[in-house]
Amino acid sequence: MTSTTDSPDHYEVAVIGGGPAGLTTALYAARLGHETAVFDRGGGRAAMMQDTHNVLGVPESISGREFLETAVEQLQSYGADYRREYVTDIGRDGSPFELETTDGSATADHVVLATGFNDVRPDPPLPRTGRGLHYCLHCDAHMFVDQSVYVMGHSESAAHVAAIMLNFTDEVDLLTRGEEPEWSDETAAMLETHPIDVIHEDITRIQNGEDGWLKAMEFADGTVREYKGGFAMYGAEYTNGLARELECDINDDGTVDVDDHGRTSTDGVYAVGDLTPGHNQVLIALADGAKAGISIHFALRDFPRDPDLIDEAGPVRSEDVPGIPDALLEQAVDFHTYD
Repeated sequence: MTSTTDSPDHYEVAVIGGGPAGLTTALYAARLGHETAVFDRGGGRAAMMQDTHNVLGVPESISGREFLETAVEQLQSYGADYRREYVTDIGRDGSPFELETTDGSATADHVVLATGFNDVRPDPPLPRTGRGLHYCLHCDAHMFVDQSVYVMGHSESAAHVAAIMLNFTDEVDLLTRGEEPEWSDETAAMLETHPIDVIHEDITRIQNGEDGWLKAMEFADGTVREYKGGFAMYGAEYTNGLARELECDINDDGTVDVDDHGRTSTDGVYAVGDLTPGHNQVLIALADGAKAGISIHFALRDFPRDPDLIDEAGPVRSEDVPGIPDALLEQAVDFHTYD
């Protein structure tokens, strides 16, 4: 479907957020022939990854920042715009959507929200993120097989993550840092029947090794405990402000409610990645982006033309095809010219 305006700042697809899910949505949309832009303020959970885990074909030596930089280069090679801007406001008075950014404005026929969430960080002193302080159990548990590990927090989830870590090591401490435990009596009984030390004293000092990795923690009672690393379990703050502006349905935990293709309750708005329910994994984010990109293509593509339009305008003529915009057509021809 061709754009509703010839403005250079109008897009068929505007993706807000430059993590794995948002970039994948943009990649699919651009390769499927739609004028696409990513609006990225930078940062994010993926950018903070010291190493990339659980992504087939990607060496663990690749950092999150390197992974994302390569992804941006890929989508730009297919004709998508990458705009390092923060979207401050979004709305729709009729059609299309209107976006205000820190560096201007734009309009779009479809909007994809890929704004993710922020892990709630505990108070210092803390180990360095990715060098002893971790947030993703399924990403990083493998790093701590047969090592001394802590889980920091006083919630139900903290207690259960501590128990889950017993699948990987026999040295697990649960650090409440002086906070009153919020777990149930049933969970308390579980902790008593598993080899987990619950430490209530607060942390007073962090000791790091020469390589920057966590070595030990000192506690208020004067004890010192050695750890390879561990997990902070204090919840997440979902970046759902734009979703609320667009009147998308929000779940009780702050995630945006979507269907199997990323469609929200607001027509023309999709949400993908960590902003939506499910496991917060790079591969799942990539799949979310792929499904949303394909779904948007189904909504936007010109052909086969709707029977009502055939009745109104007649059969599709050879000069009407291909449906891809001229700029993206030229980009694709150049891309596939190898000599």
